Amino acid sequence: MKKTTKSKSDWRDETLANIRKLIKQADPDVVVEMKWKKAATPDGVPVWSDNGPICTGETYKNAVKLTFFKGAQLEDPKRLFNSSLEGNARRAIDLHEGDEIDEAAFKALIREAVKINTSS
Repeated sequence: MKKTTKSKSDWRDETLANIRKLIKQADPDVVVEMKWKKAATPDGVPVWSDNGPICTGETYKNAVKLTFFKGAQLEDPKRLFNSSLEGNARRAIDLHEGDEIDEAAFKALIREAVKINTSS
């Protein structure tokens, strides 16, 4: 996927804002840091953590990608993970314009990721 510069506010910003809200609801103690600032991402990439990294949120031309650092260890009964499925560690959720995310299932993934970080 190719990263892109974008207009100030579009569906990707709205999607990422919703994701931020859901993560905070799932884990009120979560910390978000902006990392990896460069020309393609001058503001950086949000990285959510609680006792270790949980996930990142990147915007691309046609998708918002949520990459879970320990996604391969997470139970995903609702099959939210739809990208980076072949790796031994990470798993990702690609959201495209108009996609709806199962909010309860997403929050469960966040909580489980925190639980794994806490038990490590």
